[in-house]
Amino acid sequence: MTIELHVEGMSCQHCVAAVTNAIREHDTAAQVQVDLTSGRVLVESTQAIEALKAAIDEAGYTATSLR
Repeated sequence: MTIELHVEGMSCQHCVAAVTNAIREHDTAAQVQVDLTSGRVLVESTQAIEALKAAIDEAGYTATSLR
């Protein structure tokens, strides 16, 4: 399933890596695309959206669903 999120607090490539790693800790097969400028994150994952949002929140960012 494709999940589109808006992630607040990302400002650099380190942030992109942190968000990507947080998602992949919950789903190692997840495909993650991050647009740093817009704060949009597209995730192809079998995990529930709430689990992915919680993982991002635990990494220190705020994730909200876009669809």
